[in-house]
Amino acid sequence: MASVFVSIQGRGTIALPADVRRRLRLDEPGAQVEVIVRDDDVIELHPCLPVASSQAWFWSREWQEREREVDEALAAGESSTHESVEGLLEHLDGDGA
Repeated sequence: MASVFVSIQGRGTIALPADVRRRLRLDEPGAQVEVIVRDDDVIELHPCLPVASSQAWFWSREWQEREREVDEALAAGESSTHESVEGLLEHLDGDGA
């Protein structure tokens, strides 16, 4: 974890160091930083990169949770493969194992 101090300019503006902006891709057009103020008065900055509107569904909180569930199921060996569409349909109907 790296630590760096930045000065607060007029109107509360801060400038992130160039190497931090490049590393987190915050130099891309449309990039934003989410500001979270925790209950213990710690300020968190989270990089947010623009996503094409046609891809926004994939990055929704709900979809990402489903992706994590699938990753966990695959890691636990909870998956099956089928040689044909018919085999898949039989499995879905409960006729296959």
